[in-house]
Amino acid sequence: MNVTGYELFEVPPRWLFLRLDTDEGLVGWGEPIVEGKAPTVRAAVGQLLDNYLVGTDPLRIGNHWQMMYRGSFYRGGPILMSAIAGIDQALWDIKGKHYGAPVYDLLGGQCRDRVPVYQWIGGDRPTEVAAEGEKMVDAGYGAVKMDAIERMEQIDSPAAVEEAVDRVRHVRETLGDDVDICVDFRGRASTTMARQLANALEPFSPMFIEEPVAPENDDNLSLLAEATNVPIATGERRYSRWDFKSLLQPRSVDVVQPDVSHAGGITEVVKIAHMAHAHDVAIAPNCPLGPIALASSLQVTMAVQNALIQDHGFDSSLAPDSVGHEYLADPGVFEFDDGYVVPPDEPGLGITIDEDAVREKAGQDINWHNPVWRHGDGSAANW
Repeated sequence: MNVTGYELFEVPPRWLFLRLDTDEGLVGWGEPIVEGKAPTVRAAVGQLLDNYLVGTDPLRIGNHWQMMYRGSFYRGGPILMSAIAGIDQALWDIKGKHYGAPVYDLLGGQCRDRVPVYQWIGGDRPTEVAAEGEKMVDAGYGAVKMDAIERMEQIDSPAAVEEAVDRVRHVRETLGDDVDICVDFRGRASTTMARQLANALEPFSPMFIEEPVAPENDDNLSLLAEATNVPIATGERRYSRWDFKSLLQPRSVDVVQPDVSHAGGITEVVKIAHMAHAHDVAIAPNCPLGPIALASSLQVTMAVQNALIQDHGFDSSLAPDSVGHEYLADPGVFEFDDGYVVPPDEPGLGITIDEDAVREKAGQDINWHNPVWRHGDGSAANW
């Protein structure tokens, strides 16, 4: 069997889908994307496929991964690793279909029957985010994630800290102690402010605080870990096992959060998970993306022992015609019940893409980009 060709589709709201074809009629799907950089990643995917993968046996995934990674003198980073990630997902989809098994069976089989999930609920206004949290709990979620802060100065005021505390306090009081709350700093705080915030939020028992500092300041996470009992999570903006090594040696986090569409795909995220497990660290894969990325991420969380919880970018509890579901031939394939998703057990990634819907929406203007923030003095702020 050989790879014969591919197609790439930019689709709303901000996703990039890859269709990989073979001469035996098997088709694999992947989701190679950096949010806001779809055209750039698209070019990288095309270069990898045209220069190397087309014409090769898709079942040799390990070899292909190493060639895509090591075949270039310049390695790593969000663009290249996201391109590799989407191709890797599509190769695993083909391999699972070839052997008639879900990918998690090819990774060693199930470590669990279902996967706990959380849903993002915002975070800018305390009353609004609490109401959104109530809606998610009513829909069956047992965990939610909220933003703690907006822009923050290098050393900010007590009022800024208190504003974040009010947000989390209001959500905790509204949802009660039976619901897990993950608090995302989005790397917006300096190490100084992250320590103050972590200590101030400790009474509300977050499941974890996510990206308390920006990735370039991760060498300060050990200082933060010494100052708080709140579990620390990070990794959304790390792209390979080598990027995660410094978080684990020495151990400075409690949870790693690789993204299966950014960190080299299923092949690499499984390796990151096993490496974290050896250091008594959990994995909570990041996945604020589409249905192919979610299906791929669930293959990992089903197959590794140290999976804590699964992020997902569209609401599993919503109607089948909602965002994310419209690209699936079977919109109910992600079975949601009591805060868990039961991963599909069909071969490959377990989902069937509605190609008519993909082709209909492909090419629409999806020029999504994140806001550009500035401090009051006009200097750049972290988004």
